[in-house]
Amino acid sequence: MDTTITTGTVLIILAGRFKGKRVAFLKQLKSRLLFVNGPFKLNGVSLRRVNQAYVIATSTKVDVSGVNAKKIDDKYFAKQAKKKGEGEFFEEKKQEKNVLPQEKKDDQKIVDVALIKAIEGVPDLKDYLCARFSIKSGMKPHELVF
Repeated sequence: MDTTITTGTVLIILAGRFKGKRVAFLKQLKSRLLFVNGPFKLNGVSLRRVNQAYVIATSTKVDVSGVNAKKIDDKYFAKQAKKKGEGEFFEEKKQEKNVLPQEKKDDQKIVDVALIKAIEGVPDLKDYLCARFSIKSGMKPHELVF
């Protein structure tokens, strides 16, 4: 793990669906991926695993000691394989939307409540996490300080 990434560090996601969003780093998983959260209520980033090659660490920190992330591990993010029989395979049905289990929704709320409480204790941090990061013309990325 990069030495600048410690528990509570605010990270900027550089690629994927949440490109440019700022998230709080909660812990490193055994697969060496980073476990991060937006929180969802503020900027729409849910509980996620992110490769550390796709983030920039900022100097901003959040006190995440009150966040309980003990039950979150790599198995938590594993997809449930659905076995299809021969009849179901050939049937043409409308594809059902993937519905998030209620347990994961509850976990998101629990983590969000604790994280938002810590964020509200720091002035302007809520606005900072809600703002998207982007580089405009004329900005020199090598001179930026995060």
